[in-house]
Amino acid sequence: MKVIIVSIIGLLLSFGFASQAFAHTTVEVEPYKIEAGWGLEPPIVGIRNDFVFKITEPGEVSGQYKGVTNAFKNLEVTAMFGGASKKIDINSDPKIGYYFSSVIPTKTGSYIMDFKGEINGVLINVQIPVEDVESTAILDFPPTSDSSNQDVTSLKNAISSLQRDVSAMNDGSKNNGGAAYDFAIFGLSITSAAIILAIIALIKRK
Repeated sequence: MKVIIVSIIGLLLSFGFASQAFAHTTVEVEPYKIEAGWGLEPPIVGIRNDFVFKITEPGEVSGQYKGVTNAFKNLEVTAMFGGASKKIDINSDPKIGYYFSSVIPTKTGSYIMDFKGEINGVLINVQIPVEDVESTAILDFPPTSDSSNQDVTSLKNAISSLQRDVSAMNDGSKNNGGAAYDFAIFGLSITSAAIILAIIALIKRK
């Protein structure tokens, strides 16, 4: 029984620590507080996530706040990234004052939520940045940097070998003329093309 109780307490504490770790940003537009962030943090490019929002107003007890219902009835949110923007659909969470919009972030970097409209007659015109989207490298295990370094080393060796062959042909050590020479040139051309394609593939993979 003690083990079960300790486990439950530990689970509750872990939830508390996780919620505190959320890098959400809150902006005040009297009398409301508008909070924006990601449902899963850190946000990872290509992985389904949610923009999450919390709208609260002062409660009956001083210093306490309560959730606002139908906060987005006359309030619109536009997700912004660089020069791209998209007006997003807002869904209500079962918890009063909480809202979300599902999204799959397609690029790493900074996203901004642009709020325009009104809540119960209070004009809202604010922009709230949310945590930067990270590349999948933050979740990679084991790290892939070693394999990348090996690929780079192999390409360097291949290029060096190609340069030696070209130099040898220029000084005549491998130039016997005729079909053999033409075949050697053809082989070097294929090798060069293969190295270029390998470099392009390596860059795209990164």
